[in-house]
Formats: sequence, structure tokens, C-alpha cells
Amino acid sequence: MGNRMKVLITPRSFGKSNPDLFAQIESLGFEIVRNDTGAILSEVAMCEKIADCEAVILGVDPCNEKVLASAPKLKVIARYGVGLDNVAMAECERRGITVTRTVGANSNAVADYAFALMLAVARKVVVIDGRCRKKDWGKETGIDIFGKTLGIVGLGAVGKCVARRAAGFGMKILASDPYFDKDFAARYDITPATVDEICAQADVITLHSLLNEDTRNLMNRERIASLKKNCILINTARGELVDEAALLEALAAKSIYGAGLDVFSKEPPADERWYELGNVVLGSHTSSSTVGTTNCMGQMCVDALKRAFGE
Repeated sequence: MGNRMKVLITPRSFGKSNPDLFAQIESLGFEIVRNDTGAILSEVAMCEKIADCEAVILGVDPCNEKVLASAPKLKVIARYGVGLDNVAMAECERRGITVTRTVGANSNAVADYAFALMLAVARKVVVIDGRCRKKDWGKETGIDIFGKTLGIVGLGAVGKCVARRAAGFGMKILASDPYFDKDFAARYDITPATVDEICAQADVITLHSLLNEDTRNLMNRERIASLKKNCILINTARGELVDEAALLEALAAKSIYGAGLDVFSKEPPADERWYELGNVVLGSHTSSSTVGTTNCMGQMCVDALKRAFGE
């Protein structure tokens, strides 16, 4: 069939637990260009690898105007995830490039991880584990999660999954969302609140907003300063939602109880102090990394290619 179409696959977990996904893509007539760097691709690497591609299955790697300009044949971006902050959407629209997302695929996995972080921070799981490995069986006193007030910022697919779990923990739930789902809120006894009200009242705050110009630096210095002394902040969404310098200061001063962070604006974070604090649990942008999620996201991306390029 002459020159084969090419597809760049950037996410490292794509097809890991289901190699059949690669076979499905090849059966569509694609030659696969892989991310062989073991890391998120840089802008330069993206420009190089995407140059001859008709499609890309995209992780969190940059797909800005410069990258798109180097890919004149590109017709489809199948985003392996839901956030589009790394994609130049206006340029895609101008060029008629189809952009798809894997909405709902990772919601339960991310909600599980958000809860894992809450419990790990509240009960000092990582600190206790570290001590036990040194055969130090001293006790660590944590704080309770059951029956506390939870503030959910972003009551979308993931936020709703968190709310379902919080109901089982007897938590009082406050939530903020520009498109507040009143029916869902009524079912789970969720009180609508502003972000400022959540900051003032919640014992645990978990962020599940998409990153855009309205949400960038959502947890700014003033809001972080207004948090309760025993508050726990959880972020499994995007690092840029938080003023990281202000949060670092609050954690170091113990003006809040702790934080569980799976995301940072730069990964890994450059400031060495993150690695020394005992009241923060760090994650490697891994909240959606489960076998079920990667299989589901992978298949949804392949299905997007099938719809665009025909089975």
C-alpha cells in the first residue's frame, strides 16, 4: 500500500498489560513510532518523532503550536487521559485535527489514589513504614478521616467517584464546580460551596479541576493561609492548580497538617525541600496507573483511530 501511515505513541504504559493494542493499530495499516526515551518527551523530541505521523496517542507530552507545525500530516490526536492543557486546541481546530479524550476511563483509579493519599497523610503511613524498616516500633499519632468534612474542588467524573467513597467514610461533603450537578449532589448529600468556603471549613481538600486560565493557581497563597491547622490538601489533578512555593512554606511551618501530591508543575520538582518533609506524601503522576485503567484508556485511544481511519 505504498508508504504506511505512522502513529506516534508517547505514553509509557500504553499496551503494557495488553500488547494486543499494538496489533490492533498495525491492522489499521499503521507503522508505530514509539517513545523509547523512558520519560515524557521534550518539545524537541516531539517535533522530531511526530514529523511524519498521521496520528498520535498522546500522554502528557507537549503538543503545542511548534510541535503541531512540525506535523503537517497530523489528522488525529487521541489523548491518553482527559486533560488538554498540553494541546494547542485552537490550532487543532484551525487545521481540522480531531482530538479525542478517554473520559471516565481513569476516574475510579484516580479516586482510589486520592483516598489512599488522604489516609496515608492522616495516619502517617509512610513515616511509620520507614521507622518499622529500622525496627523502631514507636507509635505515631495520626488524625481521623472518618466523619470529617471533605471539600471536593471539581465535581466532575473523578470528583463524583471521590464523593461516593467519602459517603462510606461518613464524611460531610462540600463541593465546588462551575457546572454543579444538583441531582448527584442531592443523592450523596453534598453541599455546594465556593472554593473560599471549602478552604475555611474543610478538614480535607481534594483537587479534581481541569487546568485552565480560571483554575491556574487556584490554591493561591491567601487560600493556603486560610486553611485549618489540621487540614490535609490532596492533589491528583495538575500541579499548576497550587502555588507550590506557598504550600511548601505551609508544610515546613506545619501551619497545615499535611499534603498528598501526585502532581507537580515540574516533575520531579526541583526544590529539594519536597524530599525532606515528613508531612507530605509524594506521587509520580501515577494515580491512574492501574491495569484496568491503562487497558481501558489504551482501547479507547485505539477505538478513536479506528473511527478516524476505518477498520
